[in-house]
Amino acid sequence: MSETRRESADFDDPAIALDLGGDAPLSAETEAYFAKCEEKLGLVPNVLRAYAFDEKKLRAFTDMYNDLMLADSGLTKLEREMIAVVVSSVNRCYYCLVAHGAAVRELSGDPALGELMVMNYRAARLSPRERAMLDFAWKLTAEPFGVGEADREGLREAGFSERDVWDIASIVGFFNMSNRVAAATDMRPNADYHARGR
Repeated sequence: MSETRRESADFDDPAIALDLGGDAPLSAETEAYFAKCEEKLGLVPNVLRAYAFDEKKLRAFTDMYNDLMLADSGLTKLEREMIAVVVSSVNRCYYCLVAHGAAVRELSGDPALGELMVMNYRAARLSPRERAMLDFAWKLTAEPFGVGEADREGLREAGFSERDVWDIASIVGFFNMSNRVAAATDMRPNADYHARGR
C-alpha cells in the first residue's frame, strides 16, 4: 500500500480534534441506543460518538435529529436528506456532505443524485417541488437576512403546507448548527459512508 494512503479505520479515529474525556462508561440507555444504530445502520455515526462525552447533550441532539429527520412530516425522508446535503454544501461541511450524501444515494437508489446534491444541486434534474425546497434551503443558509414572504409563498406555490415550511426551516437551522460544530471540532465521518449507495 502507498505511504500516502491510510487504512480506512484511520479515518474513524479520532472522531473529532478535541479531547473531551469521553472515555467514561456509557449509560445503559446510551449503550442500547448505540446498539440500535449498529443494528440499523451497521455503525455508530461519529457525530453520536462525539456527543457521548455529555449524555444530556447527546440526548438533546438525537431527540432533535430524530424528530426532524424521522418523525411524521409532509416531507419525505429523501427530501429531508436533500436539504441536509444542500445546507452542508453551502457550508462545505465535510462530515455532513459525506454522511448525508450517502443517505441521498441510498434513499434515492441514484448515486448520481447524491453526487449532484453534494456538488451542485442546480445541475440535478429535480421536480419543481424539490427545486423550490432546495432553493429556499440554500438562501436561508447563505443569505438568511434576505428571506421574506416571497420565499415562503414560493414554497406554498410548490405545494408545501405551512407546517412543511416550518419543517424545512427547522431542518435548515439544525444542519447549520451541526455544520458549525463539525467544522469547529474537525469532525470526521465514518469511513463506511464513502462506499454506501454506489
